[in-house]
Amino acid sequence: MKKVVKAISLAGFVFFGAIHTAVAQEATVEEAKTFHQILKQRFIEGDPSFMGIVLVALILGLAIAIERIIYLNMATTNTKKLVANVEDALSSGGVEAAKEVCRNTKGPVASIFYQGLDRVDEGIDEAEKAVVSYGGVQMGLLEKNVSWLSLFIALAPMLGFMGTVIGMIDAFDRIAVANDISPAVVAGGIKIALLTTVFGLITAIILQIFYNYIVSKVDSIVNNMEDASIQLVDLLVKYKK
Repeated sequence: MKKVVKAISLAGFVFFGAIHTAVAQEATVEEAKTFHQILKQRFIEGDPSFMGIVLVALILGLAIAIERIIYLNMATTNTKKLVANVEDALSSGGVEAAKEVCRNTKGPVASIFYQGLDRVDEGIDEAEKAVVSYGGVQMGLLEKNVSWLSLFIALAPMLGFMGTVIGMIDAFDRIAVANDISPAVVAGGIKIALLTTVFGLITAIILQIFYNYIVSKVDSIVNNMEDASIQLVDLLVKYKK
């Protein structure tokens, strides 16, 4: 859980650091305004129609990331202890005792062990096939919804850039109407362009941090699953002799 806290803290630091940089000048000029008020003002200035979509992408992405982090941390198992317990149970009480150990242990590794033990009477080859097949099922559960998180990572800056293009189009429309290229005419459109880009990039950065943590966590659990599965097959071969 310490890694989760560090990841969340780092994401928060990046988010608020980037926002603080974007509004620092505004805060200096208008010291009476709070950070929340300035952030709200920037959000409105950036065109809520696009900023709102980016915000939804951030909220949905964070919801998926937090759900995955909680699930993956609950799925983490001390595989060495589990293998030792299964080995002791096989030696003392046979397959049923080992299955009981797996039933009382949370996580995908214990579920894979149970499937292998449940088919050991059909032969080692069948037990190994069950372990491999159910391992693929558990891997799919570990990676569930991660593709949606990667979608939001790609979507957020694209939405920001779309806001940028629309803001520049608005700026050129104002130039055409006023027949003047003075800063006052184009400032509004350019501000929208820059703010939407900034918020889109900030969203992508935050979600990317969580995505990388989740992927590394999945890889770690999968490696433990594969290693433990090999040890289980070795135990079953030893038990059947």
